[in-house]
Amino acid sequence: MILEKYNASGNDFIITHKFKRDDYSNFAREVCNRQTGIGADGLIILIPHQDPNLDFEWLFYNSDGSMAEMCGNGSRATAHYAFSNNLAHSELKFLSGAGVIGCKVEGNIVSTDLTPPKILQQNIDEVGHNWWLINTGVPHLVSLRDDISNFDIEEARKLRWKYNANINIAKINNGSLYVRTFERGVENETLACGTGMAACFYRASQEGFFKLDADIYPKSGEKLYLAIKEDKLLFKGAVSRIFYTEFKLIKKGFNIE
Repeated sequence: MILEKYNASGNDFIITHKFKRDDYSNFAREVCNRQTGIGADGLIILIPHQDPNLDFEWLFYNSDGSMAEMCGNGSRATAHYAFSNNLAHSELKFLSGAGVIGCKVEGNIVSTDLTPPKILQQNIDEVGHNWWLINTGVPHLVSLRDDISNFDIEEARKLRWKYNANINIAKINNGSLYVRTFERGVENETLACGTGMAACFYRASQEGFFKLDADIYPKSGEKLYLAIKEDKLLFKGAVSRIFYTEFKLIKKGFNIE
């Protein structure tokens, strides 16, 4: 099978398209493994959808084989893949587990209209910090701080399981937002997380630090852009297609067509 690898602001994904729905969780674990597979934060499978207003549906798998409803950076990489492979026009819509996602491809810059953010809980006191639980397609536990140079991964892992959420710490500096993320499914810190950046931006905007938009910097150091667009969040940044390859797992009893 032909697979393409994409990088979106530090998140890397393996993407392909199939003609039927299936359970690809075992394949996701194998192909995302950084020692014995290609290596990636997630696997994205595009499949047809019967709604004529949608270009396709996606199946998104984390590297541990679990499924996720939404991924901001993954949505941008997916839109570029679909357009580049003539599966959709430059402006497209697809169905995610969180709802319909709209994207626009302009060269290597892709913008995504994320689903409307929802504040699930405010002013949670944990480990000496104030947290908000916000859903921007998937749940994120968000803390705004003066310093994010020290991100306690073990602490984040405990909170991830307690709240079944991704964990984000963020700081505001010179009018921009800097974000670090511990991601479910990867079970470690990643270089970026689109929905995590969106959740941090939304909390900061609700507390008056930003009006309508801001530049966002994840751990990867790349600059992205987030803005409030009616009831949704506009997420914009560059993606890169790293390579494509024909891939076959040489394991007894394992097959994927």
